[in-house]
Amino acid sequence: MSDDHPTSTPVPTPPSRVGGIGGIFFKARDPKALAEWYRVHLGLDVEPWGGAALRWAGPHNPGGVGTTIWSPFAADTGYFAPSEASFMVNYRVADLHGLLAALRAEGCDVMDKVDESEYGKFGWVMDPEGNKLELWQPPEGQ
Repeated sequence: MSDDHPTSTPVPTPPSRVGGIGGIFFKARDPKALAEWYRVHLGLDVEPWGGAALRWAGPHNPGGVGTTIWSPFAADTGYFAPSEASFMVNYRVADLHGLLAALRAEGCDVMDKVDESEYGKFGWVMDPEGNKLELWQPPEGQ
């Protein structure tokens, strides 16, 4: 076997992008009353923290792993800032730090703050219309 054949250089794999919706958060004049309405009329299992965890596993999808969070926030919350929108979508990602680096390199408005806890890793980016998007890398197995 000869060594005079050039070897190909591996092309770096870009970070994976969004893999699903991790949650939908929105402002409400009365989050508790609104959550109760959703509990009574739509059957959401509203938990003591004020939102619902919609589990992907169920009779229709017994092997499903994951959760989508539904949560109303107080109308005056600062959590969506600097966005002035009344909602924020949380997107599930596989590699938060890799994706944030790629978004920065692409010129996106990525917020400097990253939170890491037992709930996973969280980062934020602003879309071109000023909506704050939350990027979430869930803990293993979630």
